[in-house]
Amino acid sequence: MNTLVDRHPFSSLKPDLVMNAMESAGFASDGSLLALHSYENRVYRIGLEDGAPVVVKFYRPGRWSNAAIFEEHAFVRELAESELPVVPALQGSDGSTLHEFGGFRFAVFPSQGGHAPEFSDYGTLARMGRLIARMHAVGALKSFRERPALDIASFGEEPRDYLLLHDVIPADIADAYRNTVNQALDGVKRCFERAGAVRSLRLHGDCYPGNMLWTDDGPHFVDFDDSRMGPAIQDLWMLLSGDRSEMTQQLSHLLSGYRSFHEFDPRELYLIEALRSLRLIHYTAWIARRWSDPAFPIAFPWFDTPRYWHDRILELREQIAAMDEPPLCPA
Repeated sequence: MNTLVDRHPFSSLKPDLVMNAMESAGFASDGSLLALHSYENRVYRIGLEDGAPVVVKFYRPGRWSNAAIFEEHAFVRELAESELPVVPALQGSDGSTLHEFGGFRFAVFPSQGGHAPEFSDYGTLARMGRLIARMHAVGALKSFRERPALDIASFGEEPRDYLLLHDVIPADIADAYRNTVNQALDGVKRCFERAGAVRSLRLHGDCYPGNMLWTDDGPHFVDFDDSRMGPAIQDLWMLLSGDRSEMTQQLSHLLSGYRSFHEFDPRELYLIEALRSLRLIHYTAWIARRWSDPAFPIAFPWFDTPRYWHDRILELREQIAAMDEPPLCPA
């Protein structure tokens, strides 16, 4: 597989560099370091000499501009000022939330633990709906200028083209994948046409249960790295699981909470399966782009097997059928 876009971008990120980077930003480490689960960036829990531990995130080189990262930080700070349970970046000794050292950009955050919410509890879903609505009420106040939008071109067509042009797919499966992904994107376009001109606002962007951590004090949102402009339903549909009946019930409780704090356009229900399809295509291309990062072959050893691609074709065929069904119709 010929995917050499990233040439080991984190190969020089060693513990000494991490500690020196922290010192350069004015954070005195006690020498303790724990690598946390992350693929796109590199994330560590660092103990401080005079304070609670912090989490430092080293951004993948070349992915975001400084302006886009500052825009993410500003959005999270805006949410915090509106009393939303988020984790804004800390200012360093120079007053900035974004720092550079040794060829890397990084940000430091308070360490916030917790576990994923239990969404079998409908009360939890209603509560999450209220919190997401409050986040969207702030997100709707203005638009991102530096961060991209979630659209068919960037999340569907461009990832498809990358997969087909870079010898990622086994040759004997490539035509089948090409035909299936094109049919899926046709279905996505039909869904967007049915929905019409829905409103776009600032989103969390990757609002799945792993980015909502629950403690005794309740939930909080973490990791706004994928924050972008898009329809409100993008931050809601990833909380749904199970069969159609189960998802309908879950969505009813989620929207009952959401509508308490923000208006929801029911036309966006046409986008649920379309957005799911785009995420599937984008996710596969994301792994392919990062394959030269040593962490990826270890984490996804099945990626370059025929079985994986047969499963992706079947998955997209199921999505083609799902996109032609009527949208979920919550109470």
